[in-house]
Amino acid sequence: MHRILRSLGLVGLIACAMAQAAGVQEDAAKNIEGDIRGLRKLPDAAVPAEIKRIARVIAALPSGQGKLDLAEFLANRSTEGDFGRETLQQVTDTLVLALREHPAPREKGEPASAYLELAELARYEGMKVWLKTPDYAAALAKVDATDAARRKADFTLTDLGGKKWTLSKLRGNVVVVNFWATWCPPCRKEMPDLEKLYHQFKPKGLVILSISDEPDAKVRPFIAEHKYSYPILLDPGRKVNERYRVAGIPKSFVYDRRGRMVAQSIDMRTRGQFLALLAKAGLH
Repeated sequence: MHRILRSLGLVGLIACAMAQAAGVQEDAAKNIEGDIRGLRKLPDAAVPAEIKRIARVIAALPSGQGKLDLAEFLANRSTEGDFGRETLQQVTDTLVLALREHPAPREKGEPASAYLELAELARYEGMKVWLKTPDYAAALAKVDATDAARRKADFTLTDLGGKKWTLSKLRGNVVVVNFWATWCPPCRKEMPDLEKLYHQFKPKGLVILSISDEPDAKVRPFIAEHKYSYPILLDPGRKVNERYRVAGIPKSFVYDRRGRMVAQSIDMRTRGQFLALLAKAGLH
């Protein structure tokens, strides 16, 4: 009996230690999540170093779903602007590591969101992804299929002034189709740059069509307050959002003068990044 009690006591101590360790890991994960959320509050110049630090911390975590969720969250936030290719590659490598250690199961027969995040980093940000698995290959195929559908998209929407705009009738211009919302911090951050670019390149044929699925009563006061002058289009029912398969915003699609989609972004862009996208459409 004495030996049994000692054994039970040892089991209890082990269980207690395991619970404490789990609690420490949970607290660490919450701290890392808070650091990722805090990236938007930092000056842009301070963000790359902080992203790299967070990536190193995540990479050192024990494998598991928590590590994968944090790596995916960091990847999602690290495309909000231009923090350098080296920074984004480190984030990409961290997500690859997390998926190698803890492959994400399919969701309703589709590749998990972490694989899709990687595929978008590869296709739209030019990141190198060292991962050869069926799920990652399926994610690449899905991103390519979405891209093909977007290239065929056309629409007619009405702006805040009552004017109708049809994308296919704008050939001869360089067109930026931008999806945004008033509640979206990265959307609001890139809008001043869009306004400056609109005034700079409008004489050369630039048209910006900025699409929101929010109601007029929400959009109109916001635009009036900030005095944005490029066309703001309303998409009630999200029909155009669905046509472009927009799941997250902001997103921008650039068309050349022949009406061909030549560039797109998966997140907010800086002025310099927008200039690079416009250059692909022949606008300098």
